[in-house]
Amino acid sequence: MPIGNSAPLSQAVGYGVVIGLGFLFAFGMMLTTYVLRRYNNELQTSEAFSTAGRTVKSGLVASAVVSSWTWAATLLQSSAVAYKYGVSGPFWYASGATVQVILFATLAIELKRKAPNAHTVFEVIRARYGAATHAVFIVFGLMTNILVTAMLLTGGSAVVSDLTGMHTAAACFLLPVGVVLYTMFGGIKATFLTDWVHTVMILIIIFVFAFTTYATNSILGSPAKVYDALKAASAAHPVEGNAQGSYLTMRSQEGAIFFVINLVGNFGTVFTDNGYWNKAIAASPVHALPGYIMGGLSWFAIPWLCATTMGLAALALENNPVFPTYPLRMAEADVTAGLVLPNAAVALLGSGGAAATLILIFMAVTSAMSAELIAVSSIWTYDIYQTYINPTASGKRLIYMSHASCIVYALVMAGFSTGLYYAGISMGYLYLMMGVIISGAVIPASLTLLWDRQSWTAATFSPPIALGASLIAWLVTAKTNCGSLNVSCTGSNYPMLAGNVAALLTPAVTLPVLSFLFRSPKYDWESMRAIRRSDDSDLATAAHIDLELVPGNSQQSDHEERMEAQQLKRAATIARSLTVFLTLALLILWPMPMYGSGYIFSKKFFTGWIVVGILWLFISSFCVGLYPLWEGRTTMKRTVIAIYKDISGRGGPVTHGRATIAETADAEDKLDEKDGKRTPAKEGAESE
Repeated sequence: MPIGNSAPLSQAVGYGVVIGLGFLFAFGMMLTTYVLRRYNNELQTSEAFSTAGRTVKSGLVASAVVSSWTWAATLLQSSAVAYKYGVSGPFWYASGATVQVILFATLAIELKRKAPNAHTVFEVIRARYGAATHAVFIVFGLMTNILVTAMLLTGGSAVVSDLTGMHTAAACFLLPVGVVLYTMFGGIKATFLTDWVHTVMILIIIFVFAFTTYATNSILGSPAKVYDALKAASAAHPVEGNAQGSYLTMRSQEGAIFFVINLVGNFGTVFTDNGYWNKAIAASPVHALPGYIMGGLSWFAIPWLCATTMGLAALALENNPVFPTYPLRMAEADVTAGLVLPNAAVALLGSGGAAATLILIFMAVTSAMSAELIAVSSIWTYDIYQTYINPTASGKRLIYMSHASCIVYALVMAGFSTGLYYAGISMGYLYLMMGVIISGAVIPASLTLLWDRQSWTAATFSPPIALGASLIAWLVTAKTNCGSLNVSCTGSNYPMLAGNVAALLTPAVTLPVLSFLFRSPKYDWESMRAIRRSDDSDLATAAHIDLELVPGNSQQSDHEERMEAQQLKRAATIARSLTVFLTLALLILWPMPMYGSGYIFSKKFFTGWIVVGILWLFISSFCVGLYPLWEGRTTMKRTVIAIYKDISGRGGPVTHGRATIAETADAEDKLDEKDGKRTPAKEGAESE
């Protein structure tokens, strides 16, 4: 850990960002929650806490997907593989973690169709298979949340410590504080709203890094200069397994191994992470598909351009006195810990780069951790507490349980991450290992919604069998290769590759065999549709609110239900087609010809590669930065008008009574008529 003057920023800056920004976001969310309740009928019920009334539109869904998938590892690990393998590393990272989100869009639609009132994916599993299978998947789900949160805290605390000298243990305990506060006050709606803010800030900082590296920096300043520096680096220390030892080729043996590990592991962290299912549940039925497709494609540009910028900048600058480790190359332990990006930022922008990196990593850690808090909170509240401890729990009691679980989980994970730090387990190690532990549940969880012949025996026993097989493959390969089972050996590529592949593919064998040998009747999906929402009438009564007026609680007519079912059926067809096309494009059609040919980038091709990355990030910025504002323009306009009239004494708050709502809507209609427009009264009373 850097101490004294060796850190580019002071400890005061570190504590100021970690604590100050955390409390700033918490205060902002408290204010937002107050405004939404006062002017927009948004009561914080147990349903709203975990599902946001199932009314979130595609723009916010996309930004939430981007924010949740932009972990500390997204920025740090992708830059590390760029430093180790060259231009192939960022692409393998991005493509190997984008297809899962796009594939997940299909499952999100199926969940909407078959279990419209579910709070978690595990409720769906219990409805189909019963308590034993439910318990198995809860264990895998919680292991996913623990691993993801541990990666966030170990990676984030390492960067904070490196940049400011703050003790790593202090960072592990302080990073979650603000997240817990704003998540408790705003629930999953807070996650969506802060996700948007975090995503916009992350995009801005990546643009700063990219334009500095490829346009304005006095040492680099153009793709041509970066290219020349990478050619020199390839000659000075060629990469074993790369075509001609070059950093400028997609042909990378170790990079390809990382790609498979990355691909397999990220299936687990999407398909078994209840946080992604939470967002699918919270999305409005017609907005789930475009939200996930936009989110997945928008996210691709973030690790690709960030790592292609910062990982390659580190390679280009490490023989220059501006680089923090000059005249030495970075130590392998520092690369694995995720310190490539902060070192490159300091070399490019000095203390300003350090400050930008600190804010960048803070945003990545806290936004993703908020999703993990909601995921664990909903598992405890609905899958454990309401299901097995207190089935008749009131809405107030469920809210209390949700809040308490957020606090307990944050404390446990802060302590666990501190223990990992002292044990020498870094973010990079956890990233490679996660698929070994959790990917055995991917195929069984997916087929729960896709295949009506998957038997109880197959669904219940395949994940544990896969976990056993993956642990054996991982540790036996490590012992065979290295002769010992230490952190360095078990964290190397070949053992991790064996364990990850065994975890994901073992159920491909066990599921059909067990489903054939121990057959269950063909499933009719009715028990999933029978899942009911929680009763929040006690909260509504205490707040003197008509629950029907709270967003997401109004009853649909038969015609509306039929229309929604038709829309979801059409979305399911589109999702399958897009999934096949985009998966083929990102995994085969684009990279494989370049890998097979062993092509070494020319200067013009490298320049084009960078330009495409920057243009893609601009498109991402529109999809997840500007489009959510456009979608919410009516609600924002209505809210601003209501606040203005409240402050100026021309009207009071929206008090949730039907007459008051109608009066508010009529007033808005009159205001709009002055502009030559008329907004229907119903639109004025609905939340968007």
